[in-house]
Amino acid sequence: MNRNLILLTLSQALMMTVVGLLLSASALVGARLADSAALATLPLALQYLVTLMALPLASRLMAQRGRRPVFVAGALCGGAGLLLAAAGIALGRFSLFCLGAACVGVYGAVGQFYRFAALEAVPPAARGRAVSLTLSGGVLAAFAGPAIARVTRDLLDAPFLASFLGLVACTLLSALLAMALRLPRASPGEATLPCRPLRSLLGDGGLRLALAGGMVGYGVMNLLMTATPLAMLCARLDFGATAGVIQWHLVAMFAPSFLTGALIGRVGTRAVMGLGGVLTLGGVAVALSGTALAHFQVALVLLGVGWNFLYVAATSLLAESWREEDKARVQAINDSLVFGVVSLATFGAGPLVDRFGWEAVNRLAALPVVALLVWVCLQRLRRGGALASRG
Repeated sequence: MNRNLILLTLSQALMMTVVGLLLSASALVGARLADSAALATLPLALQYLVTLMALPLASRLMAQRGRRPVFVAGALCGGAGLLLAAAGIALGRFSLFCLGAACVGVYGAVGQFYRFAALEAVPPAARGRAVSLTLSGGVLAAFAGPAIARVTRDLLDAPFLASFLGLVACTLLSALLAMALRLPRASPGEATLPCRPLRSLLGDGGLRLALAGGMVGYGVMNLLMTATPLAMLCARLDFGATAGVIQWHLVAMFAPSFLTGALIGRVGTRAVMGLGGVLTLGGVAVALSGTALAHFQVALVLLGVGWNFLYVAATSLLAESWREEDKARVQAINDSLVFGVVSLATFGAGPLVDRFGWEAVNRLAALPVVALLVWVCLQRLRRGGALASRG
């Protein structure tokens, strides 16, 4: 087994453990600390907004100094953010809790490059499997994050205070793992050749589809995942039920990673993206059918598997579409677009559920998925026609 891949997979697991607990608890903490329920998801939205803003800087620093020191610094920044968030909970200060969430966003930005580092640690033929393996670290996080939230929620006077303090250990361990990485340096061609202009990059249909797949897959998933705890609260379901739904959602997000790479190798990236879109629509259909615990659970599982197929396939298609000299810029563009959409979706989840309800949010989420499926089908038809004409 590739040593770097193991370290990156464990780093991904630790980052997603932090994210898993924040997903389970952040909106509930926000609802308790904020003046309005519509602001409950603001801390999580700020986390993703800072992730968006930090991505270009993280990409630039990695190109200049290498990935390892930036991974270390990002993890330490995440630990500082968790301490600030814990202080906000202890003091009842919503603004301080938001500031802590924003610092965790820097950790999230740096963590987005774990999968790209995995691409560099293996031969080109193994890239799909490398991304899948790295993302599979989220399976451990799926159990650890919500479990930590349940066990530590009431250990101290303020709910979730102990949870946020406990997560600091995850970020410190993540920094230690990053220090042990031994990643290859950039090739001479990558360092010296100029990147293509943006118009030339976006002229590639495969690249455009990869960007769209990442934005739709992550944006829709985050909108519905962030809205779920609030919708379950409205349905009078307790926190234990909410934590369980988020836990199995995270399992569904990352467990397929053990197979997604092989599936991409067999049927291709576009087919896997199409399957991911269909599963996401299946989750929306289940969510629209009722608000019992089973409806939330099945809907979030389908949403998780759909996200996995969309995200892994989009990342693999992205790697197929860039040249070495374009890599850093394309990675930054991709994740900036993705987290721009994620920030809007996360910030909008609270007000949308509060004003329009859970069903309206699901109907809205279905629209971009349908559009993406049409795009995937059209590209596959064009590629099939092109291959037939050459034959």
